[in-house]
Amino acid sequence: MQILDRYILRTFIKAFVICFMSLAGLYIVIDSFGNLEEFINLGQHAGGLTAVLVEYYGARVLAFFDRTSAILTLMAAIFTVTWLQRHNEMTAMMAAGISKLRIVTPLIIAVAVISALAIGNRELLIPSVRGKLTRNAQDWTGNLQRDLHPRYDHETHILLKGRYTIAKDQSIEAPNFRLPPAFSQFGKQLAAEYAYYSPSRNDRPGGYLLHGIQQPENLDEIPSALVKDRPVILSPHDTDWLKSDECFVVSRVSFLQLVGGKTWQQFSSTAELLADLRNPSLDYGANVRVTIHSRLVRPFLDMTLLFLGLPLVLSRKKRNIFVAIGFCLLLVHAFYIVVLASHGLGSQYVVSPALSAWAPLMILVPIAVALSNPLRQ
Repeated sequence: MQILDRYILRTFIKAFVICFMSLAGLYIVIDSFGNLEEFINLGQHAGGLTAVLVEYYGARVLAFFDRTSAILTLMAAIFTVTWLQRHNEMTAMMAAGISKLRIVTPLIIAVAVISALAIGNRELLIPSVRGKLTRNAQDWTGNLQRDLHPRYDHETHILLKGRYTIAKDQSIEAPNFRLPPAFSQFGKQLAAEYAYYSPSRNDRPGGYLLHGIQQPENLDEIPSALVKDRPVILSPHDTDWLKSDECFVVSRVSFLQLVGGKTWQQFSSTAELLADLRNPSLDYGANVRVTIHSRLVRPFLDMTLLFLGLPLVLSRKKRNIFVAIGFCLLLVHAFYIVVLASHGLGSQYVVSPALSAWAPLMILVPIAVALSNPLRQ
């Protein structure tokens, strides 16, 4: 690496770090003041206020980086080029016979590296702190009762309902599972006092343990229900590990999938989303397929955004850094309008999910190529 490359990279990294810390710090300050009372109360029982803030915002900084990495790299690259132009360093380099493309090559490599880091953050780090990201300051400990939106198990055709959920115990208060006609021996529903989610382990399938059965009243007289030799509703009549007022409903809908909704999908890795699509109990719409395809396309979109922004700055004669910021904001707005509009069409089945994810590249790459003349000078 030459001295010139190291100089340009240092300038870029400084700009990137300053932009990220400024925006992330602004977000943390605004959000923490809105939840200050909750944090103070949590700090009295969880090792102090500082420990709570670090744990709470440590996870959210990762999500913030995922959302803003492309914009921040563009801003840092534009700041770097504008800085070189403002101090006539760009002119001196070009007078020495160095092309503009060669000058910005370290920026292109740095953006590619940050895009790769964003992939690792998205696929490895964010899923590991997903539980923290799905809880807010008011329910940080997971003890708060939350309304349960009914979820249909498409494999067993059982409608999973209940009054409240409690994240800490992975429990449902007053569960009321509506049953299809295939399980008419149990009546129309299974009603109980509580239900606890239990993941699959050893020889036991995953599902929900209903405790304090209220309906049906003669549960211990009804044998377990099987579909194609696969257990669906286990009864104490022939299941020795169940008490007389308990039954077990087998389901591949986990508790986090039951209560997480779109937020859970947003913080899942691509491998987990693919596994969910193959899960017969779940029936995700086109939005999940759009998300999977868009994650494959996103590194290319990040680079496309850079190649859209650099020519606009390199072709300008004026070197006002605030004008550069204005160009950057306009470009980002136009870029995301195209991306969001395309993804919206895919989510509504107007076009296929694959096409909706790849369409922004089809639209924006030719524009980037048409604008690339300043890079070839």
